[in-house]
Amino acid sequence: MSPPTLRPRTPGRRLTGSLGVSLALLATGLTTAVGAPASAAAVQCSVDWTTNDWGSGFTANVAVNNKGTAAISGWQLTYAYTGNQTLSGTGWNGTWAQSGKNVSVTNLSYNATIAPGGSVSAGANFAYSGTNAAPTAFAVNGTTCTGAHAAPVTALTSPAPGASYAAGASIPISATASASDGAGISKVEFYDNTTLLGTDTTAPYAFTWTGAAAGSHSVYAKAYDGTGATGESTPAGITVAAGPAVSAVPTSVSVAQGKTGTFGLKLSAQPAANVTVTTARTAGNTGLSVTGGATLTFTPANWATAQNVTLTADATGTGSATFTSTAPGHTASTVTVTELAAASGVYNDRFLQLYNKIKDPANGYFSPEGIPYHSVETLLVEAPDQGHETTSEAYSYLIWLEAQYGRVTKDWTKFNAAWTLMETYMIPTHADQPTNSFYNAAKPATYAPERPLPSDYPAQLDTSVTAGQDPIAAELSSTYGTSDIYGMHWLQDVDNVYGYGNAPGKCEAGPTDTGPSYINTYQRGAQESVWETVPQPTCDKFAYGGKNGYLDLFVKDSSYAKQWKYTDAPDADARAIQAAYWADTWAKAQGNGATVAGTVAKAGKMGDYLRYAMYDKYFKKIGNCTGPSTCAAGSGKDSSHYLLSWYYAWGGASDTSAGWAWRIGDSAAHGGYQNPMAAYALVNDAALAPKSATGKADWTTSLGRQMEFIQWLQSSEGAISGGATNSWEGSYATPPAGTPTFYGMYYDEAPVYHDPPSNQWFGFQAWGMERVAEYYYASGDAKAKAVLDKWVSWALSKTSFTADGSYQIPSTLAWTGKPDNWNAASPGANTGLHVSVVDYTKDVGVAGSYAKLLSYYAAKSGNTAAKTAAQKLLDGMWGNNQDALGIAVPETRTDYSRFADSLSVPSGWTGTMPNGDAVNSSSTFLSIRSWYKNDPSFAKVQDYLNGGPAPVFTYHRFWAQADIATAMATYGDLFNS
Repeated sequence: MSPPTLRPRTPGRRLTGSLGVSLALLATGLTTAVGAPASAAAVQCSVDWTTNDWGSGFTANVAVNNKGTAAISGWQLTYAYTGNQTLSGTGWNGTWAQSGKNVSVTNLSYNATIAPGGSVSAGANFAYSGTNAAPTAFAVNGTTCTGAHAAPVTALTSPAPGASYAAGASIPISATASASDGAGISKVEFYDNTTLLGTDTTAPYAFTWTGAAAGSHSVYAKAYDGTGATGESTPAGITVAAGPAVSAVPTSVSVAQGKTGTFGLKLSAQPAANVTVTTARTAGNTGLSVTGGATLTFTPANWATAQNVTLTADATGTGSATFTSTAPGHTASTVTVTELAAASGVYNDRFLQLYNKIKDPANGYFSPEGIPYHSVETLLVEAPDQGHETTSEAYSYLIWLEAQYGRVTKDWTKFNAAWTLMETYMIPTHADQPTNSFYNAAKPATYAPERPLPSDYPAQLDTSVTAGQDPIAAELSSTYGTSDIYGMHWLQDVDNVYGYGNAPGKCEAGPTDTGPSYINTYQRGAQESVWETVPQPTCDKFAYGGKNGYLDLFVKDSSYAKQWKYTDAPDADARAIQAAYWADTWAKAQGNGATVAGTVAKAGKMGDYLRYAMYDKYFKKIGNCTGPSTCAAGSGKDSSHYLLSWYYAWGGASDTSAGWAWRIGDSAAHGGYQNPMAAYALVNDAALAPKSATGKADWTTSLGRQMEFIQWLQSSEGAISGGATNSWEGSYATPPAGTPTFYGMYYDEAPVYHDPPSNQWFGFQAWGMERVAEYYYASGDAKAKAVLDKWVSWALSKTSFTADGSYQIPSTLAWTGKPDNWNAASPGANTGLHVSVVDYTKDVGVAGSYAKLLSYYAAKSGNTAAKTAAQKLLDGMWGNNQDALGIAVPETRTDYSRFADSLSVPSGWTGTMPNGDAVNSSSTFLSIRSWYKNDPSFAKVQDYLNGGPAPVFTYHRFWAQADIATAMATYGDLFNS
């Protein structure tokens, strides 16, 4: 049986269309009204008003909220300005009109009805001069609206994060809660992760928890007000020891050279007699010592009152040390203390403060194995469909985070350990890819066309289409002495929520297995969003799914064999290589190059294998492909586009006695995936140099080709558009006449996925251009500077700051036109390719990456506006968006209505998920993930599905926290501030 076609989706970013009605406008192209509003019936409403103001104009964003018990069928919003604000253009998600100072917004056909408790959003651009005063009164269908109703606010007052208790002890849980608009608090629930512990309906809100099992727990409170709105507290991570324990808070501390720091100690349970606790350094940096509280006495009266241990740092040491506090008959506690250079500066110090929050076990960023979750929160659907899945992206961000930690502290053990963790859990072992030795490089894979819609699957395998030759397999196996692939699989179910049990070295061990499990999702065309995926195991032994496992949902064949398959996300591997370059550079500057040399060499090996991302999916010759059979099979390197494509994949038979194996590249390349910094590192750093015969030469070509590609995609304004493909519609179809080309590849405005379009997220701009900025900083390349000059000017013109330090940056982009045909000798100006900003955001992860690129650009170019904006973004997040777990902002998730989306399952196909959920033509996203109903946050989603307001969540994504932390460290490094 030959391999299925694979189409993975980008890990770790928002791909779910969470823009609500604005997404529908972009999808349908509607710009005029379709229907008039209903007559002015009595309504109950509120209006939320926000703006992005750039001095001579602004974007107005309005949300109309139905506060009544009946639906509003047809609506018209009216308000008035006091100044000379003038409507520019047509606006979106409504028909906007202005007469004098009066403005009206009328519904479109698709958003005419506002359900009770629901809302719709609309926006438009305005010009003005002088003062831009906000309107003070709004009406819907003639009825004056009140202000918006805010969710209740609740905060845990006990237990403290990091607290320890003895098994069997009574754990006091308490919280404060308040409601707005006089709604009142109806009840407060207390949870341990997903388990409801108790409820209190009267203040002070409290509960005593008994019988907690030994281990780690995440405790939080959830408040309900009289309208049914809910609000959750920040969780507190606590530990229940098997017996009495010494409890330390906090568990990580930073101390500058020549300064002191403290942490507190207490006991988890009342002792029968006095207990003496002794604290000493047990490992690490000898420049740190205990200078107070080395011996503390706790009595039956003061056992629960914290006493401090004082630590002093010497004048020269750096790095971390472990301090252990012990007492007879008690479980010991450990605290990690990091010594900072005296002149490390405020931004390096912020890096360490945020680093300590991320690494604090009580905060929930990591699994028991030390694997970074995609987010602390479990109820999260974007590219991963659950927050405690993870991606190769998260591993690469961990490696980057630890590289900066090594720069700041000179402690490189954590960087090396992060790579080892990734190698252990995210690069398949030989047991996970057992039949690579059967791979035939002359016949890499059997062709199957990609189809536009999930309902067009399964796709028919077609043996009449000839694939090209794989030119790098032999040199890789010869160089490294193995046929196995050294690349990360992209997606992992860390807690084995689905229950496949595909842990490293295991195949479908089942729901009872614990720990990380490899999984797959996207495989069915460009229109398949996360809401339409049917997850499946990477090693399919037909234990779950249907009679052929899950294979016959994706491809048609005469028979099916048990098999394994993996997909690599090239941007994650490239980011890991990028981080390894900086680790090598910084460690050598400290005289510690030998400490990281082994890990850095592994990054070079990863870069050798990452070349599979440079090849057409079926190794077809690059350029002017207009048919699967007429598109010539490649030979040598003529099937390489030398760009970083969306994925590469490999697989094979499970049966080692009748083996076969396959490999594919990808024909589509996205502008936001390119990483010239990684290419530069592999070419110019001898410690990272690929060991294969042609690896360095390939990356040399790739470096130039990537920069040309980015230049070709740059719009007239400066933003970078989508990408290009060698296989139109994934089937080597003929593109529309006049489609521009890049070395024979066809321009694709939204390559790879369309729900939502892959080119509309500003985060791809920030991620992609951050790599270009690093490359410019390291190399001084004039071509990179020219691209950055234009991009930064555009981005800064769309970025705004307010007096309190908060900011707004672009969120959703819209595109018109196309680039010129690429002419390397005389590149066009792309005067016909344009971008506009649809809406804005305070997204902290994207802002971190954006600040980082501005910092590198400013440090090399001397651009003071870029440096100032970088500092403002970092200061704004630090001053306005901190919480106990990190830096985050609330998000309204209108896309969560899609929990009810139907799945495309062929009629007559039946199967089961590992937990027994049925898979058939009636299945929905939620029905095959019934475990989501047990998540304590799901009540907000269910309320929304029942017609209530869109749920609001505050997420702590690992990649976002790492991007912010490394942005702080970058600014501190470049400007020594």
